[in-house]
Amino acid sequence: MTHTPTEPELPAEETPELRAAQADAQAIANDVVARVLARAGTARADGGTVHTVADGDQLELEERTALRRVAGLSTELEDVTEVEYRQLRLERVVLVGLFSGGEHAARDAEISLRELAALAETAGSQVLDGLLQRRQKPDPGTYLGSGKALELAQVVLATGADTVIVDSELAPSQRRALEDVVKVKVVDRTALILDIFAQHAKSREGKAQVELAQLEYLLPRLRGWGESMSRQAGGQVGGAGAGMGSRGPGETKIELDRRRIRDRMAKLRREINGMKPARETKRLSRKRNAIPAVAIAGYTNAGKSSLLNALTGAGVLVQNALFATLDPTVRRTKTEDGRVYTFTDTVGFVRHLPHQLVEAFRSTLEEVGDADILLHVVDASHPDPEGQIAAVREVLSEIPAFEDVHEIVVLNKADVADPTVVGRIQRRERHTAVVSAHSGEGIAELRARIAAELPRPGVHVDLVVPYERGDLVHRVHEHGDIELTEHVAAGTHLRGRVDEQLATELRQVAVAH
Repeated sequence: MTHTPTEPELPAEETPELRAAQADAQAIANDVVARVLARAGTARADGGTVHTVADGDQLELEERTALRRVAGLSTELEDVTEVEYRQLRLERVVLVGLFSGGEHAARDAEISLRELAALAETAGSQVLDGLLQRRQKPDPGTYLGSGKALELAQVVLATGADTVIVDSELAPSQRRALEDVVKVKVVDRTALILDIFAQHAKSREGKAQVELAQLEYLLPRLRGWGESMSRQAGGQVGGAGAGMGSRGPGETKIELDRRRIRDRMAKLRREINGMKPARETKRLSRKRNAIPAVAIAGYTNAGKSSLLNALTGAGVLVQNALFATLDPTVRRTKTEDGRVYTFTDTVGFVRHLPHQLVEAFRSTLEEVGDADILLHVVDASHPDPEGQIAAVREVLSEIPAFEDVHEIVVLNKADVADPTVVGRIQRRERHTAVVSAHSGEGIAELRARIAAELPRPGVHVDLVVPYERGDLVHRVHEHGDIELTEHVAAGTHLRGRVDEQLATELRQVAVAH
């Protein structure tokens, strides 16, 4: 019986269709990386920071911009542990990311990689190149897979990079395996964000919160290189009689680091708990005096500090960079009719915000839960504003009482935003305001809206306060709604609305009229 010869089948992994699909994916990945590198990250895309008169002198900015990486510093894997190694300033980086395939996934990967480039630049690094791989899920070994990891090593060698930044949170084993292949420092997205927070924190509490988050991240990822990893050879090893006198330095360096980290974490937790009463006292003082509160929250670099300056002239630091504001700023201001209220500018959010930071900054974020109004600031000119809104709400949902706060979505940067995008968000969100902190568009309207929606005092009073209690009259002027003020023989005749506590104090001193 004769057989007709047939064309031998190509292995499944080498079919023309599959090769074409792989080529298309590679082309998409290359285009994404090229666009990311051309833009060089959102934080620097427009060539720097633009200030307005409302921003004031910005005296802190000079110090902030001086914080840059040290050029020419060697970062070879020498005999140091991770605790010492993370102190090194790294400056020349290659970005790495994954996408699952398709144009929608590539668009999401581009937005995320652009943000990673901005994060790297905010940390003071220079982005040299990028590598994006189509893969359904990360390789459990080297995150990229062995072939792509070797390709990455060649990119690192060709560009002279000293650091690889991965757009994800790596498992300790993945980071070690990838580091062993590329031979330079590997940093994941979480470590990069923690590094920026460490640079930008100013207050004692902010520094303690960031350090605690760093140590929680670092503890399971300790690693030694060189002699610091040599094992102890105690007892009769292998029956060869190698006992006392033959013990090496062992893992004592890492063990010592672990103990120091745990001790330091315990101390930081005690310090942060010790600062809590002072913060709560200030908050209770504002509540006792019935001062309404407005919190400003939103995605990082959405323009929260610029908006605060435009609304109040506070002059807080404004920088076109991610996480420029870490320490919450509280400013008092007044409505047109004289009522006092406070603005609180909070830390910005980002996609995949490290859970260590959410926990560490929970006390700070509680300012949002205690506010009467939340201004949720959104960069309306961003490629994915809805994604930013979802990322912010995901974090805020963990804060007690957040659901009870009246939220206004403030679409900032309207002067450079696409009107169709602005309209789309307005149709989706119940309460919105369109403003530009830079040009001043919509600021007056937003200020009037805040005044209209702030809670008003609920107790009506009509009484005479003796002249020696001018302090109570002053509090009524600051925190109440006054319908009538007149001076009579017995004192100051007041008619209006005040909060319950102030009404009680007024009734205790009131005289007949």
